[in-house]
Amino acid sequence: MSLRRAVAVPFRQRGVERMTESEFVVALSLDRDWFSPDQAKRVVTVGAGEGLLERTDDDVIVEFDPASVDIPEDFEPTEEILRQRTTFERILEAVVDSGIDKQTAVAEINQLQSELAVTIEAAAVLYGRRNGLELPELAQQARQELDHG
Repeated sequence: MSLRRAVAVPFRQRGVERMTESEFVVALSLDRDWFSPDQAKRVVTVGAGEGLLERTDDDVIVEFDPASVDIPEDFEPTEEILRQRTTFERILEAVVDSGIDKQTAVAEINQLQSELAVTIEAAAVLYGRRNGLELPELAQQARQELDHG
């Protein structure tokens, strides 16, 4: 996933798990020339929303091991990562990343949703579980959306 890769790069580059938000923005905008400073700030917002980063005062803390992320030599993120994804999109990405064909997954999730009369997010979490994926954070997010939706 390119958001995870884009978030990992500044931390790997500096060998740290915490930096100021301005250092992170500089790393993505000036050092790498991937985004404008405003777009790099959006990466922080989206990354925090997806549980990849934690914001504390002026700092950002990476919430995963940046060294565990495969970053191809020619990696360059697109502006697509600046968009906050829905819980369903995040679950679907995890399912596809596990090796399941996207079209197959969507069709089978839709079928589950119809059969069980549940939300698309709940059907996607169940589908993931049936295919060996544990998605506790995304399942919790889907549950919260039910409670507040």
